[in-house]
Amino acid sequence: MLEVSDVSVSIKRTNILQNVALHVPNGSVVGLIGRNGAGKTTLMRTVMGFLPVDKGEVRFQDQSLTRLMAHSRARIGIGYMPEDRKLVPTLTVEENILLSFWATKNHKLPKRLPWVYEIIPEVTEFSARKAMDLSGGQQKLVALARALFCGTKLLLLDEPFEGVAPALAQRLAEVVADLKDQGQSVLLSESDHVHSSELLDRLYVIERGSVKKK
Repeated sequence: MLEVSDVSVSIKRTNILQNVALHVPNGSVVGLIGRNGAGKTTLMRTVMGFLPVDKGEVRFQDQSLTRLMAHSRARIGIGYMPEDRKLVPTLTVEENILLSFWATKNHKLPKRLPWVYEIIPEVTEFSARKAMDLSGGQQKLVALARALFCGTKLLLLDEPFEGVAPALAQRLAEVVADLKDQGQSVLLSESDHVHSSELLDRLYVIERGSVKKK
């Protein structure tokens, strides 16, 4: 599904990722564990196309992503949930979810919306509210719903359990478990794997921009 091979990435001439190799098999949930500043978000943003690769290659379903723009990666089925949610505060919840449709013009996506609401029914309850009127935990659910809306083949979840109450962390883990049961491929980053240990099919540890399989 996803193959990261010998990837190095720099930001403002500072090397952040060093010869990273990582594999997400089809239908699996893969964990990326590391401390803050270890390079987790940089790797996620690189896979999504927000950061260029200095060296190496990112492949998705045997297709090179190296020169593919971020919106094009969303169009081929990759969904991204950033750690800081990145919702548009003045748009409604449903409008935030539909952003990927507006960006990609993938006309198959609107048919997926009822399924997303079925997977995360809590979001249906506040779909007409502005994003800025939601709690931080509710915004996490919306960010996950948005990623799931366009992530028909692969989900990139960056610190989904960070900064949320234990009950919500458990609920998010339940959603990921449901997705796993349905064969969804997921790359999930955390500072530890307290919430996801029972979900993971394989685990990678990242330290100072280097990744090792555990």
